[in-house]
Amino acid sequence: MKVTIVAHPNAKKPRIEKDMLGILHVYVNKPPLEGKANKAIIESLAEFFNTKKNKIMLLSGDKSKIKVFEIVAENKN
Repeated sequence: MKVTIVAHPNAKKPRIEKDMLGILHVYVNKPPLEGKANKAIIESLAEFFNTKKNKIMLLSGDKSKIKVFEIVAENKN
């Protein structure tokens, strides 16, 4: 599943919110330096979607506020 998000680094209160259009806004308290915010976003998305961090990959938007992530579904046998 692909998820497009809007990143908000350096937020006082980390959270994930959906706007009226259904777009996820991910607020993290890490700075956008050396990938710290991206790592924090992955951690937040893993918790939000109840999956492991290694199942979430950044596809595009490494240095942008708008990012696209791929969330790989876990096989449940």
